[in-house]
Amino acid sequence: MSLEKLIILVVGSGGREHAIAWKLSQSPKVEHIFVAPGNGGTENGIDKVSNVNINVNDFDSLTQFALSKDINLVVPGPEQPLVEGIELTFRKIGIRCFGPSPKAANMEGSKTFSKNFMKKHNIPTANYENFSDYEKAKAFLESVTYNVVIKASGLAGGKGVLIPTNKQEALDALKKIMVDKMFGSAGNEVVIEEFLEGQELSVLTFSDGYTSVSLPPAQDHKRIFDGDQGPNTGGMGCYCPTPIATPELNAKIKNTIIQPTIDGMRRDGFPFVGMLFTGLMITSSGPKVLEYNVRFGDPETEVALPLLSDDSDLAEIMLACAEGRLDSVRINTKPSFAAAVIIASGGYPGQYQKGKEIFIQNIPSETFIFHAGTSINNGQLVTAGGRVLAVTGEGHTLRDAVDRAYECVKKIQFENMIYRKDIAHRAFSYLTQNPEENNIMTYASAGVSIDSGNNLVQKIKSLVKSTLRNGSDCEIGGFGGLFDLKAAGFTDPILIATTDGVGTKLKIAQAVNIHNTIGIDLVAMNVNDLIVQGAEPLFFLDYYACGKLNIGVAKDVVEGIATGCLESNCALIGGETSEMPGVYNDGDYDLAGFAVGAVERGNILPRKSDINVADILIGITSSGVHSNGFSLVRKIVDKYNLGYESPCPWNTKLTLGEGLLTPTKIYVKRLLPLVKKGLVKAMAHITGGGFIDNIPRVIPEHLGVIIDSKSWKIPEVFKWLAKNGNIPSDELFRTFNCGIGMVLIVSPDDKINVINLLEKSSLLKEQGFDTDIYVIGHVVTKEMNNGKQVVINGISELF
Repeated sequence: MSLEKLIILVVGSGGREHAIAWKLSQSPKVEHIFVAPGNGGTENGIDKVSNVNINVNDFDSLTQFALSKDINLVVPGPEQPLVEGIELTFRKIGIRCFGPSPKAANMEGSKTFSKNFMKKHNIPTANYENFSDYEKAKAFLESVTYNVVIKASGLAGGKGVLIPTNKQEALDALKKIMVDKMFGSAGNEVVIEEFLEGQELSVLTFSDGYTSVSLPPAQDHKRIFDGDQGPNTGGMGCYCPTPIATPELNAKIKNTIIQPTIDGMRRDGFPFVGMLFTGLMITSSGPKVLEYNVRFGDPETEVALPLLSDDSDLAEIMLACAEGRLDSVRINTKPSFAAAVIIASGGYPGQYQKGKEIFIQNIPSETFIFHAGTSINNGQLVTAGGRVLAVTGEGHTLRDAVDRAYECVKKIQFENMIYRKDIAHRAFSYLTQNPEENNIMTYASAGVSIDSGNNLVQKIKSLVKSTLRNGSDCEIGGFGGLFDLKAAGFTDPILIATTDGVGTKLKIAQAVNIHNTIGIDLVAMNVNDLIVQGAEPLFFLDYYACGKLNIGVAKDVVEGIATGCLESNCALIGGETSEMPGVYNDGDYDLAGFAVGAVERGNILPRKSDINVADILIGITSSGVHSNGFSLVRKIVDKYNLGYESPCPWNTKLTLGEGLLTPTKIYVKRLLPLVKKGLVKAMAHITGGGFIDNIPRVIPEHLGVIIDSKSWKIPEVFKWLAKNGNIPSDELFRTFNCGIGMVLIVSPDDKINVINLLEKSSLLKEQGFDTDIYVIGHVVTKEMNNGKQVVINGISELF
């Protein structure tokens, strides 16, 4: 997390911008927030927030102001400046922007562009045709036999969608848009699409161009009058989350729409950074996309942001998106509901008067008033727009939230104010028809399936049983596992324990749906840490956490764990499978492992007191990147918009994903005989920290080592990473293993014996390969290394 204090510029003047500024002000990272031009709510009443009178499209004034005030994060609210290139404007002067590039903003700026994108990437949406010629569009309308929706392709302030109920209304609507120009130039091109029936949902999704995290789905109320009657507006109310958005539906939306959209935009060369708004229709055949917006929705923002939990810092989330590291921050929501009622000026969405004085009494607890069309005139709050205020209530149930919002509405008065009195009516109707979702609570309804967990146990029992060894006595599914040290042959043992995970290599496994090797990595990271201490691995336990248990995926993971246990003669004696909806997104999982080994008291490593100048460093090759440094690997892959299904640059027989998922090598069986013979003084497992940080852990403080980087062949994967990531050589050797996964320190007198024993235990020569064992360096005094414990020679000649 960055330690810098943030000075933020929020661009916009509506209820959305008020809600954003309000939530940002709660961050301890934020020093001040300017809102341009802001409204009556952002001008008064929020700590650390002030207005600046600059129009949202005046980029010259905005950039001059940002530079003068040391702004370091810009948050555009409305769509118009985003489409016109505000992100690029600030990027050129080195100021981060929570918002998409102009190309990515076309997803909202042109409905034709977005519909063609959906077609290309097989994202479910309504059938459609694009027209820039009125006569051709009219002929098409006359030919279709189904109801249609007609959309102005360009920006129309959220009002450029007409929904005719019959053929004549459709023809009239087309003429209004293309001939009469009711939406101006936005109607130069139209999209005519099939009318979809069902319930609408809105999903707000944070994205850094690769990772996506969605807030709970909301439902907007577009029509001006109760019962969804009258003309469309910018939105007359909203609530969140909607009860029709079951965990299963949310997972389907993420897997078939949201993530494919983020992936598709990146692969097409315009990765999406910011807040993606996806409007959906939940049809009888599943969710389909109605439209994309490239910013926070309004009034969706006014119900979504109040539900962000206290441990989720909106400023840090936005910063992480802008810096391409969204997977490094926490995004959680409260287990509650929010509902917003829009109070509008009489006559909206048509002609209305401004300047009406607004009177607000003491508002109830757990309610928020977000200003949209307001301003301060001679110290008095007055109306300044069509939608004036968004009144939000929060509660443990949807009914509580709605009732609190309307209770607060009663505390507000101005001349000719209007508002809908039926916000969330569709949700209450749904809950009446589905009473079990309102009254009966089960563990399964909370997203956790005990039956799935039990089924997984049955499927993995044989895998676990295959790892049994002398001393182990357990049955998976019990309360614990047993291990008998005497039966394992120890006389005076010391127990050694390790724990580790796999890191963000998991994200690649999940992206390419390959899960049967990641468990090998988990075991390897633990048992390799045991053997360097001289310990023989005895037993292993795993921890598997997920949002929703997918039995097939979990079984593949455990299969890999069992394989790793067999490779290291380590018994898999138990584990924990934890289903945690709300903590993990559906489709995501995390892994941790815990291993215990034993070593006879006299064989504990490292033997630092025995290490002398001129001792030899022997390196055993790695199988690839192993399981550290993958946050950097993924950043490099993302930088070049590569897909994990594309050919692997260093091995065209594999996909990139397969090449990166090569499992970590397990060294236990080859090294254990050397330990028991006392031939090794110390060993270092080259994981996170590379050579620079791992070797000093096993040598005395006054000694150092010199390593010759030309003594082994650096694998092509590391050369590719170094070149494409522009990674300095010293950073490369500090982050990755660079082809050597294990380093042994031995006496010069034992060098030949050790190499012979290692080569004898290797299968490489039987398979026609060269050795995987190299003499890579020697021990020196620290003074000889100019005070450094690790010096690597020849790096500059490798790349």
